[in-house]
Amino acid sequence: MPSDALDFRFRANVAELTEFMDEPCSREELRACLSDLARVNRWFRSHRPTLDWLESLDLRQLGEPVIILDVGCGYGDMLRRVERWARTRGIAVELCGLDLNPDAIGIAEEATAPESRIRWMAGDVFEYEPDRPVHLVINSLFAHHLEDADVVRLLQWMEAHALTGWFVNDLFRAPIPYHLFGWFARLMRLHPFVRHDGPVSFARAFQPQDWHTLCASAGFSESDYRIVSHKPARLCVARRKTP
Repeated sequence: MPSDALDFRFRANVAELTEFMDEPCSREELRACLSDLARVNRWFRSHRPTLDWLESLDLRQLGEPVIILDVGCGYGDMLRRVERWARTRGIAVELCGLDLNPDAIGIAEEATAPESRIRWMAGDVFEYEPDRPVHLVINSLFAHHLEDADVVRLLQWMEAHALTGWFVNDLFRAPIPYHLFGWFARLMRLHPFVRHDGPVSFARAFQPQDWHTLCASAGFSESDYRIVSHKPARLCVARRKTP
């Protein structure tokens, strides 16, 4: 969609402005797309907001292991970074990645070292019931794939299932990152899905007021969560429950 047809004051309609990676495609096509997305995440240090949030928590007080669930895990690069982060700090963790797409789960497994202890599961988050209590629920670049009503459901699901807290790592909606990412993706000759979906993701992403509205709809007061911005163009929501 041309940018002059977008009003960045509002989220683009998810049903009308679709992402190619959400449509049916071969596993090979999806693998190439997710691999390039992981490269982008590495270049722009997209894992850093989540790792900074984990660093701010005193996880050793939670007992061992600390159970962390990544919803919409995709390629799994976030959980692999969390696993490395925890290992270097001597924090025992049990990590689980959940994604609706079985092909994404298969690709995540393929990309994960054999010695890793991350568990990968295919399933719908709204139908998933963890077999053990989960300390932390995280997601990265997942919320903007959802309609507002399902973002509210996700917030409520995380609140109901996370003992200690949850963290949403997503994008800041604005015309400058929309245009810059499109230019960057073409320059770097990224996968066609990434060249298309990147700008679309920014159009479907969030501004602070969106998160205040969504969190209020989910039953939170503004004192229950923090909105955290990170450069470049990241907007995150952090919830830490009071013990």
